Amino acid sequence: MLRGVNRQVIEISETDCEYFERVLFFVKPECVNVSEGRLKERANAIAGKADRPPMTKIVRNKLRAAAYLAGAAVTGAGITAAVTAFFR
Repeated sequence: MLRGVNRQVIEISETDCEYFERVLFFVKPECVNVSEGRLKERANAIAGKADRPPMTKIVRNKLRAAAYLAGAAVTGAGITAAVTAFFR
């Protein structure tokens, strides 16, 4: 909750990006004298560069855990095949 804060905000609702519905830019207090057209132009340029959001640590950790499990399964299968071949 924000109280007593007076900020200039620019909202870009047409992002042309499948991941983002809208983008909010909070203008620095020292830049409030810059023309509205220049601010919108700069905000649109930044929003146009928006790409896919970065992968979170949770997703990376899940991928890493899946890779470790797959490696353990392959190693276990290899050891089992070697032991079985040795005792035949």
